[in-house]
Amino acid sequence: MSLFITIAIVHLIALLSPGPDFFFVSQTAVSRSRRQALFGVMGITLGVVVWSTLALLGLQLLLQRLLWLERLIATAGGLYLAWMGVKMLRSAWQAPVAGEAQPRAVLQQGDMATLRAGLFTNLANPKAVIYFGSVFSAFIGDDVTVGARWGLWTLVMVETFVWFALVAAVFALPSMRRGYLRLSRWIDGVAGAVFVLFGLHLIFSRRGA
Repeated sequence: MSLFITIAIVHLIALLSPGPDFFFVSQTAVSRSRRQALFGVMGITLGVVVWSTLALLGLQLLLQRLLWLERLIATAGGLYLAWMGVKMLRSAWQAPVAGEAQPRAVLQQGDMATLRAGLFTNLANPKAVIYFGSVFSAFIGDDVTVGARWGLWTLVMVETFVWFALVAAVFALPSMRRGYLRLSRWIDGVAGAVFVLFGLHLIFSRRGA
């Protein structure tokens, strides 16, 4: 039981640290709807399922032996995050059409597209690679039973979904949305810049590794 409590606390701390996942969910909730943000949350949770499964199957050992694979994952993730940021910046600079309360690019985004964006945002998240490839894997020793391993897998999946669902609920509040409608260009611009910086930092920091 102490292992489950430890993992729950460590994973919560990782979730509380703002990163691409947080910015994606909050921006989606405030600019679109809670429903679409929840689809994004489901995508992020699927990404965590992938990373935690790989951690249980020996991600740490794989990355240690294949350093080029870690660099490849990091570079691909950085490119995706930068691309997402550029899309947000372009949306921020688009002149709004009369009668539209939201940018056209936002209105055209479907539920499944939002889910895929959430999934790819998490898979491209450098924090996820580092966390599941080192911190999380360090707690999954040889003495941990198969049942405990999959119990921990379920724990991090549920904890991830609950946390980001809460983030989506808060940022979808009417007061938050009214604030977004007044400052949509600035919010989209800042969110886009953050994603671009995340991506560029990941790309160039891994090159120097």
